[in-house]
Amino acid sequence: MIFEMAELEIKPGDEEAFEAAAKMAVPLFQRAKGFVSFDLQRTIERPNVYRLVVGWATLEDHMVHFRESSDFQEWRRLVGPHFAAPPKVEHTHSLGLT
Repeated sequence: MIFEMAELEIKPGDEEAFEAAAKMAVPLFQRAKGFVSFDLQRTIERPNVYRLVVGWATLEDHMVHFRESSDFQEWRRLVGPHFAAPPKVEHTHSLGLT
């Protein structure tokens, strides 16, 4: 399994609207091929910055099957207007140390 880790900077004052839009978008991820998990975290030190953590079975499930889908376009339509900057996205995998 891999994790999509995205840092999302939201326009100040749009946090509540962004969270509502993200909640509406959860089913778009859940029905995607290879979807494993979804978590949205809000940072404490910078309350307009969020971390989106999505678990995928494979990198291809995220980068091809989801990113090239109409569901991805819908995700961006819902949340994109609230972005203060382009998302910063990386992929990780667990080292299984514990």
